[in-house]
Amino acid sequence: MNIALLTAGGVGNRMGQDIPKQFMTIDNIPVIIYTMRAFQSHPLVHAICVVCLKGWEVALQAYANQFNITKLRWVFEGGDSNQHSIRNGLLGLRQAGCNDEDIVLVHDGVRPLVSESIITENIEKCRKYGYAVTGMVCKEAIMEKEGDCVRNIAIPRERLIRTQTPHTYHLKALLDAHREADERHIENTVASCTLLSALGIDSQHLVAGSERNGLKLTQTEDVELFKALIHTEKDEWLK
Repeated sequence: MNIALLTAGGVGNRMGQDIPKQFMTIDNIPVIIYTMRAFQSHPLVHAICVVCLKGWEVALQAYANQFNITKLRWVFEGGDSNQHSIRNGLLGLRQAGCNDEDIVLVHDGVRPLVSESIITENIEKCRKYGYAVTGMVCKEAIMEKEGDCVRNIAIPRERLIRTQTPHTYHLKALLDAHREADERHIENTVASCTLLSALGIDSQHLVAGSERNGLKLTQTEDVELFKALIHTEKDEWLK
């Protein structure tokens, strides 16, 4: 079974709104619904689970019912960090009877423009290699901040990856990684790919992301960009 694990456990302080960013409505549709729709419509995704901010579980289920998200099977309580929220979701899937070899696509609940092709390639690469991480090669000149100044980084930008999500693994592999992280007191990693890297896993195969999928709704200007993108059609002359 292929399962989308969506993280929606944050409060969204940087967005500065009265409700968590994943539950903000844009064109009368909650952000989390836009994200769930991408996995709902994908033929290779069999189920969705959401790790949800405590107190918003009923609202999430109500929205899923309203917008016909029939693949939503599990809602688990979020933790006090992204790492802990993902761990809660994995433990919930295990307790729900999911299999060791089930494929889990960990995806940000506020990254709503993930494409069908990105989801497909994550599943295919995980099947083939065991690990898949979505990302893009950096186009910008990347520098390191030191105080109020910047300085050069020796690594060529062609080797630097801007990671996105999904990050995709077999359930047992990712659950084992979280258990090992607990034993080694590795805390507050920002993503599943960095957690596995901290444990010495260097074989996470890259899935080509996109600028659209790079849009993670974190600040108010991201909402403006998202609205522009969903109301824009590709010009016919573009290949």
